[in-house]
Amino acid sequence: MAEEENPDPEDLPSTVARSDAKAQRTYAKTLQHAEEEYGDGRRAHQTAYAALKHTHEKVGDHWEPKDHAGPSDAQAEGGRDTDRETAGGVDANATKEHLLDVARRLDVPGRSSMTKDELVDAVRKANDRATRKAREEG
Repeated sequence: MAEEENPDPEDLPSTVARSDAKAQRTYAKTLQHAEEEYGDGRRAHQTAYAALKHTHEKVGDHWEPKDHAGPSDAQAEGGRDTDRETAGGVDANATKEHLLDVARRLDVPGRSSMTKDELVDAVRKANDRATRKAREEG
């Protein structure tokens, strides 16, 4: 796949298909290489999502570019042999102000009184709801 070539959205997970072209290329290119290394299975897809989480964060039913690249949560920081909880695409390493902004965009109730950890969890749940709704409609 050429760097400029965009993957077919039908070949991508729905949340990635609803995302920008860079997110789609990042996921598809990483998946391609991971499948060569690990075969067509869960590990290859986890690797593709891990790469995507370094450049994008999940907001609602799609992925958006992060302000700066880097791991999104403790699991992403640790590499493949770690077994920590993941934030499901939420950039848990972002500032509380950024998380408040995302929560505001997702209309999370009670966000102004939440701690950073509570915001991460609330945004993750709002993302899951938005993804379910988009899949039902689409």
